[in-house]
Amino acid sequence: PKGVVYSHRALVLHSLCSALPDAHAISSRDTILPVVPMFHANAWGLPYIAAFAGTGMVLPGPKLDAESVLELLADEEVTITAGVPTVWMAILQSLNSEPDRWELGALRLMIVGGSAVPRAVFEGFDRHGLHILQAWGMTETSPMGTINRLPYELADAPEDEQYEYRTRQGRPSPFVEIRARGDDGELIPWDDETMGELEVRGPWVAASYHRGEGADKFTDDGWFTTGDVVTIDSRGCIKICDRSKDLIKSGGEWISSVDLENHLMAHPAVAEAAVIAIPDDRWAERPMAVCVLREGQEAGPDDLREHLSSKFAKWQLPDRFEFVDEIPRTATGKFKKIALREQFVKTPVSYTHLRAHETGRN
Repeated sequence: PKGVVYSHRALVLHSLCSALPDAHAISSRDTILPVVPMFHANAWGLPYIAAFAGTGMVLPGPKLDAESVLELLADEEVTITAGVPTVWMAILQSLNSEPDRWELGALRLMIVGGSAVPRAVFEGFDRHGLHILQAWGMTETSPMGTINRLPYELADAPEDEQYEYRTRQGRPSPFVEIRARGDDGELIPWDDETMGELEVRGPWVAASYHRGEGADKFTDDGWFTTGDVVTIDSRGCIKICDRSKDLIKSGGEWISSVDLENHLMAHPAVAEAAVIAIPDDRWAERPMAVCVLREGQEAGPDDLREHLSSKFAKWQLPDRFEFVDEIPRTATGKFKKIALREQFVKTPVSYTHLRAHETGRN
């Protein structure tokens, strides 16, 4: 870990812009519940924003299970909440099981960040009348970098087109600039196809780490290199394809683990899915999927490959599927892919081994 250096000016500007109508739209009439550890990017800056705007704030304490969070949301009449996708996946399962148990009429906004949100999660909360707003940021960006408000020109667009846009990570906040650089070192075009590592700069983007560590993350002209691989569309809206360390390069072609994960979690039998790269003698790397099935549901590798084949080319499909009871998480609730690599990559891959896992859950 490296210490990110903040300034008072940066936090004031970040709080001011985060409260704007096209950002989080926070005012003194709101009550915020951040389901985010205080140590994680200042709880996404929400404590500062709340103090700035005179907003009520509810802190969840150690009980972060779905029922406890839902009870807080209802009892405290929370209007805005925030957390990583895995938190809201568990919340959605509880709502689907007991849709009339909690009164959430006050809740107008669920801010989600930390990783890409599957479309199935958007659709699930929409059915309950709850609105997800996706955002992107890092500790180094204080943390707000981009926010995905639906553009006015898409207000009457078909549902599929709206979901296609809402599942992206959004456009830069005021005062934040973005660009992305490809493998060749050149800046990528904003064509929504070319992938590159995202770079950002702005008044609340860190300019250094404590004691000068990690200087290689900052360019000579003042941009921070994020490690996130993205495409950018003509509106300047980014789509996170992967962390650079998680992107799978198979036979010289990039495969997005995020896209595979999101489509796997759209399968009715899959509760959670994480995709990692495994070594391959012929192609250098191949994707492997680790899945948690919903209670009472069944699906095998062939079922999931068939599901993925509607969106992905055959060479992009995972070579291997593992079925587990739960996917390990970091302290902030993200999937812990390092632990998955340690658990599965050491296992020799052979034809016999692959056949042994084609029967379903271990």
